[in-house]
Amino acid sequence: MSKRVVVLMGGFSVEREVSLVSGAAVAGALEKAGYAVATIDVRRDLRTLVGGLIAAKPAVVFNALHGRYGEDGSIQGILDIMRIPYTHSGLLASALAMDKPMAKQAFTAAGIPVPEGKIVSKADILAGDVLPRPYVLKPLNEGSSVGVHIVREGDNASPLEGGDWPFGDFAMAERFIPGRELTVGVMGDKALGVTEITSERGFYDYTAKYAPGGSVHLIPAPLPPAVFERAKALSVKAHQTLGCRGVSRADLRYDDSKGEDGLYVLEVNTQPGMTSTSLVPEQAAHAGISFVDLVTWMVEAARCDG
Repeated sequence: MSKRVVVLMGGFSVEREVSLVSGAAVAGALEKAGYAVATIDVRRDLRTLVGGLIAAKPAVVFNALHGRYGEDGSIQGILDIMRIPYTHSGLLASALAMDKPMAKQAFTAAGIPVPEGKIVSKADILAGDVLPRPYVLKPLNEGSSVGVHIVREGDNASPLEGGDWPFGDFAMAERFIPGRELTVGVMGDKALGVTEITSERGFYDYTAKYAPGGSVHLIPAPLPPAVFERAKALSVKAHQTLGCRGVSRADLRYDDSKGEDGLYVLEVNTQPGMTSTSLVPEQAAHAGISFVDLVTWMVEAARCDG
């Protein structure tokens, strides 16, 4: 009898549509691998979700949710209580990774270079520049570059566009790191590769991440060998520092005027996208791991803390 896997997808964050695409791709691949697969479109209805899981009796849950409540420890806690093994990181690592200030504190304590920054309020932002330009404003706990805004020299409009900031009363302000956008997938405790991302939009934002043609992925990234290896080492260290398991993806900036000292870790994504344009499946394929083999490994590595 084949192992039964339930794929959680959709959710109710701003990344719902991407999660639906990820979940459909994962479900199809798992069926090809021979698993008995069911899907649950997660809504903000805990009773229905728990009831659906009880009825399905999965051996493993593949968590294909993105954004808040799906990758911030919330769903992980439910699955821990139900003692259902699930893919990706556990409750604590998921919560730490999603909370950008806490993740930065952990990285700094571990000696991982991060951009200088601070937490600022809406009032601070509306009163004027909170850091020397250029700098970056980002929500404290969103993923996929949702809400990220770069304040550049010469910008006249308020970064909050008249005070509109639907991500709470505070934001993270960080020094903008000039240079290049890099990302590193980590599978277990091994880096899959390094990709450089370029976009005509000038910034790897939500649209550049998920729209077809929104970005160009250079794999392997055209970097000096020492920088390439350091990017991988920093990403594995970030994964381990937060206590991640399964698959994660670290996003970095590389100021190529500084050599090896120009690498900065921005964040770790504990629920990387699994769409046709997603980076981790692309890196896995480049490393000789098919999409079917990737999701199979993730299912077989699943566990819970219940």
